[in-house]
Amino acid sequence: MPKITFMGAGSTVFAKNVLGDCMCREALQSADIALYDIDKSRLEESYAVLSALNSNINKNRAKITTYLGPANRKKALKGADFVVNAIQVGGYEPSTVIDFEIPKKYGLRQTIGDTLGIGGIFRGLRTIPVMLDFARDMEAVCPNAWFLNYTNPMAILTGAMLRGSSIKTVGLCHSVQACIESLLVTLGMYSWEDHWEKGIFAADLGYRGKVAGINHMSWLLELTKDGKDFYPEMKKIAKKFVKQHRGHLEDPEKCGANLIRLEMIDKFGCYVTESSEHNAEYAPFWIKSGYPELLAEYGIALDEYPRRCVKQIKRWKEQYAEICQNGKVTHKLSPEYASMIMNAIVTGSPIQIGGNVLNKGFIDNLPADAVVEVPCLVDHNGIQGTHVGRLPVQCAAMNMTNINVQLLTIEAALTGKKEHIYHAAMLDPHTASELSIDDIIAMCNDLIKAHGDMLPKYR
Repeated sequence: MPKITFMGAGSTVFAKNVLGDCMCREALQSADIALYDIDKSRLEESYAVLSALNSNINKNRAKITTYLGPANRKKALKGADFVVNAIQVGGYEPSTVIDFEIPKKYGLRQTIGDTLGIGGIFRGLRTIPVMLDFARDMEAVCPNAWFLNYTNPMAILTGAMLRGSSIKTVGLCHSVQACIESLLVTLGMYSWEDHWEKGIFAADLGYRGKVAGINHMSWLLELTKDGKDFYPEMKKIAKKFVKQHRGHLEDPEKCGANLIRLEMIDKFGCYVTESSEHNAEYAPFWIKSGYPELLAEYGIALDEYPRRCVKQIKRWKEQYAEICQNGKVTHKLSPEYASMIMNAIVTGSPIQIGGNVLNKGFIDNLPADAVVEVPCLVDHNGIQGTHVGRLPVQCAAMNMTNINVQLLTIEAALTGKKEHIYHAAMLDPHTASELSIDDIIAMCNDLIKAHGDMLPKYR
């Protein structure tokens, strides 16, 4: 039976989705499940939920064990075949608060701050050392395990694992799976209720696509409907939608119209995978102190992630009670890739996913040391990226503005040189469009100081 270790198992909802999926797959139902976290109460809550789920839908076939804290980490990892990573180093407080509040003092505002920008850089810097500690333990006790990384900043962390260890690593993100659906929903051609409640996917409606690029900035390169190229028609619909709704949003804070992604279709030729609230801070065009009107015109919600965190923390006990439902925990297969990958590797039954892997010639006009998001084949042999070719030159150029930041953040973490933190921040598109070099360096110094022991010492 396979052993599945879940790092950051206190993320109860996500652990339930991934491990519940495993309990729904015959080849994984008798798995040895190791739950690891550093938060005792959250770990206990996850254990209670998953034990009830194991009883209710899996006839207690899975073995579930908890492991608390770094002293027990190797025990949790020992003999693992698959390691799912969903940690958040530093949590909302103090680290996320620091990531947002110090840049504000310099006039730099963010929406999410978990993938790129100054928030993404520092989230990466405090997470990489922890994940490399995982890697050292894995090299000792489960060197052949697959590391399935769900933690952001995806490309930075996946790249650090691949460069800084021998562990087989793939980065997994929800945005590829829902790319076409999100486009159709925004334009009123499909509904999330059909997706989540009825299990209807865009493919069931005749849509097919090809997606490649980098995490949170992959491109819908092709779109067909019933075998015919649908992109020209989609571009017309999207352009009309932007013209109609830009500056006329009833509630800009909700970002419901997804205008930035639709604007990207018109200006860059392709729809981008991640939400507008994310992409607003990946480029220099949208959040600009000199053009404050753009925030309302495009529905850009500043400080969206901190607000979301506060709401989630406040509502957690209520969510926990809803999940438990007096012990009647239930589950149905989710669209998450993790259990699909495990099942394919264990059984040899092949599948295709969208994965984040090192660019071993998969995208011709992006660098070899970049982590790219491409179609991957999965079977007994593991996870294999596939050749995509060249991206449209303007799309590759946009990707490079983000890749520069990713590679320099990894360089800072692996070398311990503070200068590379400055380089990453100076080359970040949004940061550089708002601040001077002197202010960028001063802000980085303030962030390093504020994070204290959450970061290693840089020279």
